[in-house]
Amino acid sequence: MWYLIAGTRGGQTRALILKLLIDRPYNANQLAESLNMDYKTIRHHLDVLTKNGVITMEGDKYGAMYFISKAM
Repeated sequence: MWYLIAGTRGGQTRALILKLLIDRPYNANQLAESLNMDYKTIRHHLDVLTKNGVITMEGDKYGAMYFISKAM
């Protein structure tokens, strides 16, 4: 997990996403609006976090909600 946050260029963005997801689930569009970032950028970081088991996704692609993984 350290590498995903501190060891990569996008770590700061991923940390901001995780900070929001601690409070409640969000979809990609809500995260993009909350962080004032491009939707595609947020989707990229969500994919990285999901593939590494840090967050989980429920629902279909566009409306999918993201949660902090129970393993965390």
